[in-house]
Amino acid sequence: MTVNYGSKRLVLGARYGLRDWLAQRVTAALMTLFTVLILAQIIFSQGPIGYTTWAGIFSPQWMKALTFSIIVALMFHVWVGMREIWMDYIKPVGLRLMLHSFTIVWLMSCAGWAIQVLWRL
Repeated sequence: MTVNYGSKRLVLGARYGLRDWLAQRVTAALMTLFTVLILAQIIFSQGPIGYTTWAGIFSPQWMKALTFSIIVALMFHVWVGMREIWMDYIKPVGLRLMLHSFTIVWLMSCAGWAIQVLWRL
């Protein structure tokens, strides 16, 4: 939304461009490093890759804490991306608010399920 006051043009409603851009890059880099770590553990594991191998990878407490932080980073990454999509392409405010709310509930549900699975190992 643009508002004109005299000769100055003010842009209102803009989000935090640099902060969001940086958050996307940092969370993507963290998720990439985590993926490389998991792949290295799988590649260097011995024997068939099954439930016991996966449970062995995620059973140490430090790995659960690291995975938890990556889940949080993933949720933030998705939230920033979806929020920008809704803000850019959905113009009716009520529909946008509904989609934002649905996205938050969906992300929290996914994070809760992922953490529940992680701590059951």
